[in-house]
Amino acid sequence: MPNIQVLNMQGKNVGEMQLKDEIFAVEPNTAAMHLVVRSILAAMRQGTQSAKTRGMVRGGGRKIYRQKGTGNARHHGNRAPQFAHGGVVFAPQPRDYVINVPKKVRRLAMKSALTEKFNSASILVVDQIKFEEVKTKLAAKMLKDLGVEKTSLLVLEGRDESIIRAVKNLPNLDDCYVNTLNVYNILRADKLIVTRAAMENIQEVYA
Repeated sequence: MPNIQVLNMQGKNVGEMQLKDEIFAVEPNTAAMHLVVRSILAAMRQGTQSAKTRGMVRGGGRKIYRQKGTGNARHHGNRAPQFAHGGVVFAPQPRDYVINVPKKVRRLAMKSALTEKFNSASILVVDQIKFEEVKTKLAAKMLKDLGVEKTSLLVLEGRDESIIRAVKNLPNLDDCYVNTLNVYNILRADKLIVTRAAMENIQEVYA
């Protein structure tokens, strides 16, 4: 089983934690991760874009001029796409962009993403996070002490209002919980900051 250092909020080593092979030592599957990320991004799309085709536009029932003898092109109504106030060619309609992914593939993608982060030493396990005051500067100091400079993802065991309020104004830090953690958020973050309790929960859920 791989081991990982456990740090405190000041970045000091306070122990070690064993990680399970079936989560943090799998063969990363790029195809599974790609499919899951596609499905997550697709689910974010509203799919409400809409425009009218020539059959939906009001008016234009009368032939605008006779078929022959005018020297102009042959037209019927004035709601064809080439006319002002006409319909749209191949007009977009409301649709569902959801990509269904099997449960086994989703779990494989999650394990692959976590293994990738572990192999690149991008996971920081923090013993516990507790601020004396709900201050953004205290959260910023914690990131500095942990050596986090780029985009990072803070994974909590559950909702903690004081932590969420302290970190919400940090531009390079996102937060989530064990039950909202997803492959897209893991891969787009440079570092994962995981509390010890959250890491135990992750191993319990995905083992």
